[in-house]
Amino acid sequence: MQPTETWSDTKRMRTSDKEREQVAEILRAAMTEGRLDMTEGEERLAKAYAAKFRDELGPLTADLPHGGLSALANTPEAKTATRRALRRHAWVIISVASILTGLWILSGATFFWPAIPLTFLVIGFMKHARYQRWRYEYSLGHGVAPWNGPGWGGPRQFHSGHRGC
Repeated sequence: MQPTETWSDTKRMRTSDKEREQVAEILRAAMTEGRLDMTEGEERLAKAYAAKFRDELGPLTADLPHGGLSALANTPEAKTATRRALRRHAWVIISVASILTGLWILSGATFFWPAIPLTFLVIGFMKHARYQRWRYEYSLGHGVAPWNGPGWGGPRQFHSGHRGC
């Protein structure tokens, strides 16, 4: 066989250091949560760091709830990042509200028209607060919202990298 035939025969995608580290974070969070004991967690961590292909990473977290992403979302670092992002979002809304209210005062309009765009901004903030727990699932997905992504409603697993999976 020529090297090109070997390459085309395999459908496996090589994994990156970032993907291995993401799985290692999930495994550490599952160990902290008590879902994996120390020996099994260490074994899985060793397999995660030794993995060469993406399909080797999926089975390491397949038996954890939601692929281990719920445990990752409950870490103190994730909760701090969530609070920081929500505070930043709130300050943007307050700033925009101040600017729009100032423009309303300057315009002399009787109808408080800034209420219309502010309504949409507040709805966006509420959705941000509500769906923040799926942030990790979204970051590991295809760049679409988790409720639109493949496999919604069940555990997310690493895939081969083909479009449409």
